[in-house]
Amino acid sequence: MVDITNYVLLEWGQPLHAFDRDRLLTIGDSKSLALGVRFANAAETLITLDSQERQLAPETLLITANDQAVALAGVMGGEATEVYAGTQAVMLEAAYFDAAVIRRSARSQGLRTEASARYERGVNPAELQLACNRALNLLIELTGAKVVAQTVGATALGEVIPERVLELRLARVHQLLGPVVNQAEAPSQIPADTVKQLLETLGCEVTPTAQPEIWSVKVPPYRYRDLEREVDLIEEVARLYGYNYFADTLPQKAVGGYLSLETALARRVREAFRGAGLTELLHYSLTKPTSDRQVVLANPLFPEYSALRQDLIDGLIDAYEFNLNQGNGPLNGFELGHIFWTDDQGIHEAEAVGGIIGGDRRSSRWVSSGQEQPLTWYEAKGVLEAVFQRLGLAVDYRADHADPRFHPGCTASLWVRGRLELGRFGQLHPQVRQQRGLPAAVYLFQLNWSALETCLVPVLQKSVKFAAYSTFPPQRSRPGLLRPSGGHCG
Repeated sequence: MVDITNYVLLEWGQPLHAFDRDRLLTIGDSKSLALGVRFANAAETLITLDSQERQLAPETLLITANDQAVALAGVMGGEATEVYAGTQAVMLEAAYFDAAVIRRSARSQGLRTEASARYERGVNPAELQLACNRALNLLIELTGAKVVAQTVGATALGEVIPERVLELRLARVHQLLGPVVNQAEAPSQIPADTVKQLLETLGCEVTPTAQPEIWSVKVPPYRYRDLEREVDLIEEVARLYGYNYFADTLPQKAVGGYLSLETALARRVREAFRGAGLTELLHYSLTKPTSDRQVVLANPLFPEYSALRQDLIDGLIDAYEFNLNQGNGPLNGFELGHIFWTDDQGIHEAEAVGGIIGGDRRSSRWVSSGQEQPLTWYEAKGVLEAVFQRLGLAVDYRADHADPRFHPGCTASLWVRGRLELGRFGQLHPQVRQQRGLPAAVYLFQLNWSALETCLVPVLQKSVKFAAYSTFPPQRSRPGLLRPSGGHCG
């Protein structure tokens, strides 16, 4: 029995499940049997075929016998109703489920099977009856089984096998596709008879409506998943007619593309950090859970990536340590990324800018007899000040010791105009540095992206301001040319 259901699954792509009918009656505690489909109730459990007791979630879809859960619909059957060597009567289930429902149901249990993989991608509703009859024929041929009864019920959505009827306007077809050119003839629109003929070639039923040049198109079951809108039908008409026959015309009102203010600011910030000698870094947003304020995933792939990061600092420290262990030397880099956290008001997401600076930045060490010289606080601060100068920000520094990962005596909060907090900059705590095996002095910073937008985005909306060019010899432009300045905030 199990071999037949697996064979039909591979042959037709339609999952089937076989129940022991006598066991179903025992579970239902009744002489009559009523199969149903519903979502799980609170605190409901089910032992599946892998002998695991599963705590069901509200989004878990179930197959029920007299309202008693007997299987995870479209995923895995229950152990109490499985077919065994002594089975005499079989209840064969062939169902059509919505792909999104099965996907959520399988993820709620952290379970993925051959059946759920088919349903998640979508099965062909037109093959449901064919696959079921194929399995029944194999049962009769190979085991001498006798079909007692066969019933067609509803789907998980409370409907029969779905049918889709779309409205197609000929004017919309001409508007989207435009004129066609056939050899030496003048450009003209696709005839209505041709459009109807092409749709009928797909297996669609085209019926005129009360309004002229508007049709009611019934989609065949095997095209149910990809013909969902009017524009899908128009695309099929173009494909079958031939793209090479359409006239080459351009839109009359074409508008050139442009960067949004946020994207322009991101490019400007990246350019400023690269100009200060920092390398851009990119990390995963998933990390290990270390705090109650982190957003934890319900069904992670790996325990090491089961929570969303709540800041960029830990990832930068890990990157610095990794580069040292790989023999790449100190890492001076920055990162633009999203951070996540949770509190009493719910889950929040924001964008931040972080960076790490450390190691000996000198090109030669002959003055110190080859010994490394740690980076001082003022040298690291100078790198960050160079970035602020490029962005046109005037930043104040105030003593800060709120974050235990930073040195309490070498950490400052950053403020613009004395009231807008920009972020934090400071030296890594000596204990954290010793645990990670990092150089004598490593400095980190994290900036609030919303504060940067508040200061710099309005500048982008104003006219360009010109300032005197640098007194240093130019590298990319000719002497004497003025360069635009981004303005100042502070």
